[in-house]
Amino acid sequence: MTHYLVGIDNGSQSTKVSVFDEYGTVVCEGRQALRPNDTPRPGVVEHPDDDLWFSIGEASRRAMETFPGDVADIVGVGLCTIRFCRALLKGDGTLAGPVMSWMDARVSRPYEHTDPDVRYVTTSSGYITHRMTGEFKDTAANYAGVWPISTDRWEWLRDDEGFSKYQIPREMLFELVMPGDVLGSVTPEASRCTGIPAGLPVFATANDKAVEALGCGLRSPDTLLVSLGTYIASMATGQRNIVDASSFWSNFASIPHKYLYESYGIRRGMWTVTWWRDVLGEEARAAADERGVTVEKYLDLEAAKVPAGSNGLMVVLDWLAPTEAPFKKGAILGFDVRHDRFHVYRAILEGIALTIYRCGMAMGKETGETYDRLVVSGGGSNSDVFVQIFADVFGIPAVRSKMNNAAGLGSAICAAVGQDLYVSWDEAIDNMVSWEPAFVPDAGNHVLYRRMSAIYDEVPSHTDKIFEESHKIFG
Repeated sequence: MTHYLVGIDNGSQSTKVSVFDEYGTVVCEGRQALRPNDTPRPGVVEHPDDDLWFSIGEASRRAMETFPGDVADIVGVGLCTIRFCRALLKGDGTLAGPVMSWMDARVSRPYEHTDPDVRYVTTSSGYITHRMTGEFKDTAANYAGVWPISTDRWEWLRDDEGFSKYQIPREMLFELVMPGDVLGSVTPEASRCTGIPAGLPVFATANDKAVEALGCGLRSPDTLLVSLGTYIASMATGQRNIVDASSFWSNFASIPHKYLYESYGIRRGMWTVTWWRDVLGEEARAAADERGVTVEKYLDLEAAKVPAGSNGLMVVLDWLAPTEAPFKKGAILGFDVRHDRFHVYRAILEGIALTIYRCGMAMGKETGETYDRLVVSGGGSNSDVFVQIFADVFGIPAVRSKMNNAAGLGSAICAAVGQDLYVSWDEAIDNMVSWEPAFVPDAGNHVLYRRMSAIYDEVPSHTDKIFEESHKIFG
């Protein structure tokens, strides 16, 4: 009998629910876009209404409606949601207010108890766990940010460890479990909403980046993962909880008591790629239709015609300024008569790769690791041009998983280990993760990008001064 696992990937822009067999093959899936965030005032970024749960319900029903097998062969659900969110719940587990996005300034500060209706303070995964199972439990591995948690023990801090400074009474926090542990079972009410059979065990995963890394098979410290999402960063695995790094931070991994080192990255990374696609608008869509391809494929084909380095065009990717430097802006520099819209598109891709190279190398210098293999994940990895740019910039082979929903697969791996379908995390990865052939770096392009990188890395030191002054006028 083949066993099946439901992998829930609730991301920043959409929710994808996939049903995998025990070898990591997708047999059906459903997707639901999230609604645009509400931004009623500066610093506030919220998921409207009950959109996270609604999107999971919609995507799950679409997946289950097309499931070709016997639902009795589905043995578990892995739940992965957006990290750095904060959810305030009433005593019955319903929302006391909209879920705060990871982009909301409040999540970077200690909780303030201003609403008497709030009984629990939790993450997006804690909230969705309750909607799915009725339990007040959550994975310890999604508590990144301002939470009273011991990153060494994966438990709530003790009173003598500074618990009180986080301003959350202990009774307002959920019970913590480890990745691969059971959170609870799908309730009849959740089953009616999602189409997932009632009674199925729901397994804890981790934060979305760590689950994605697991789904990409990341487990060797000499491999660097580039995650191409709304937030783009590079990641590597490790055994130590390094808390004093200057170029990265240690995050919980999806394997208990292991860590994911995450470099500094790019806010609104792939969002910027989508932005430029939308700027091109109807013209690009019409050209793509004429060729019988998607807009993304059309842009990929045209960007492949642009020489490496985009004839000197460079893009600085500060489309969303960090809270500590609100004056930062994005910039496109170096225009001349050679450039057109496809140069801009390729320059955005190159700007992402050059930025992540700088961040990834800084992380490797601190950890003492040298990377000899690159794994590229996320929707952007579907672009052959983009993956080749990464190989050329880093000068090492770049691969992508055959499964383009790495977080969904990582969720399924957690469920597979939790259900004892495999005796270890390594065995689960060996059986469920596979890769496409590697993109080999072009030596000439690598030399060019190294020369370009020395210039590119210095650009913000000049543009920041200009934007800091213009911010005083335009905000």
